[in-house]
Amino acid sequence: MAPRNDTSTDQVAYVNARLLDPAAGVDATGGVLTDGEAIADAGPGVTKKKAPKDARIVDCQGKCLGPGLVDIRVELGDLAATVEAAVSGGVTSMVCLPTPELVIDDMSEVEFVARRARKLGLAKVYPYGAVTKGLEGKELAEMGLLAEAGAVAFTDGERAVADAQTMRRAMSYASTFGLMIVQHPEEPSLAADGAMNAGETATRLGLFGIPKEAEVIMVERDLRLASLTGGRLHIAHVSTAETIDALRRAKADGLNVTCDTAPPYFALNETAIGDYRTFAKLSPPLRAEQDRQAVVEGLADGTIDAIASDHTPRDEESKRLPFAQAAPGGIGLNTLLAVSLELHHNGHLSLLEVLKLVTSAPAGLMGLPAGKLEKGAPADLVLFDPDEGWKVDADKLVGKAQNSPFDRRPVQGRVLKTVIDGRLVFEPDA
Repeated sequence: MAPRNDTSTDQVAYVNARLLDPAAGVDATGGVLTDGEAIADAGPGVTKKKAPKDARIVDCQGKCLGPGLVDIRVELGDLAATVEAAVSGGVTSMVCLPTPELVIDDMSEVEFVARRARKLGLAKVYPYGAVTKGLEGKELAEMGLLAEAGAVAFTDGERAVADAQTMRRAMSYASTFGLMIVQHPEEPSLAADGAMNAGETATRLGLFGIPKEAEVIMVERDLRLASLTGGRLHIAHVSTAETIDALRRAKADGLNVTCDTAPPYFALNETAIGDYRTFAKLSPPLRAEQDRQAVVEGLADGTIDAIASDHTPRDEESKRLPFAQAAPGGIGLNTLLAVSLELHHNGHLSLLEVLKLVTSAPAGLMGLPAGKLEKGAPADLVLFDPDEGWKVDADKLVGKAQNSPFDRRPVQGRVLKTVIDGRLVFEPDA
């Protein structure tokens, strides 16, 4: 399978599809007409018979057609390889994290990311801005200026803003501009030197554990700061039952708080580590089975607002180490849709509800012009077969990094076409 870059932007009618538009609550037979870079029409009325005379017809053969996926937690690594991986997974828009290599704490870096992504012409990339300069957790970055340059929200990436006074100032400052702070929920001193979830499995494997309290303590602290400052808080990749309970209560109390999770936390548990599988070493770590079930419940009852891939590419050398020394992180762009569809296949959510969690919901959180099938919206689409089974083979996934926690896992759901601004940018090789 390989990305494409079809420069044709004439009228195209995608017909005979199961049309899925979560933003409008549509699940019906229909189609989408694109005209150049935008959607000209969408709904049951878009058929081969009614298509404009000169439109190119694409028969979707009853497969699912929806808005392109929106992924709000991606570490770029090699940008070209990352956007290729994205379109192979149906992701048309993504938000990239600051990293030590790309801090995004000044306007030039915000503009650099957007410019490079536009040049590649594949998935659209929107940057987070850093909360603190150098991601050092001390001095606040100029969030107002970064937002003017195009930063959609603010985070220190995979580093928590650990100092309570710094976080309080960040939330107060951000609230004056209506900006959102995104927190990696892990108290660093409790997580230090930990390699996996603390508990019986860690003890059996002889690994130092990270207690789940490291997550919930940070979340409960930040919920208090959100109440104190009136700031807008988003908690990333929630993974424990206690965290989800705390967020459920905070939402009931009216706090301006949202959260996301990632596929490993509802599809895997700590037993996936097996005999020290470093591809299953993540941050936060894979948790116990009762926590996995709580994440599923949180998605089903709406406590968790979105699903993000948490795409963290790592080179072979950083994973080919003893488990305790290996770098945490797993790729997820290629498998975001297929693994998320397990929630539908297992009866927890409807197909439309699953698609909402990876399209209109994350787009709404970040204020992105994506995730909708409406007239005038960008013609960003994904055509997929929700039932086609395949087995994840990390060596064959599109992109450079191979560190998938789902390697060798059977999944259901195949991306058949990815369209960005009316251009076909991906379809599987025959």
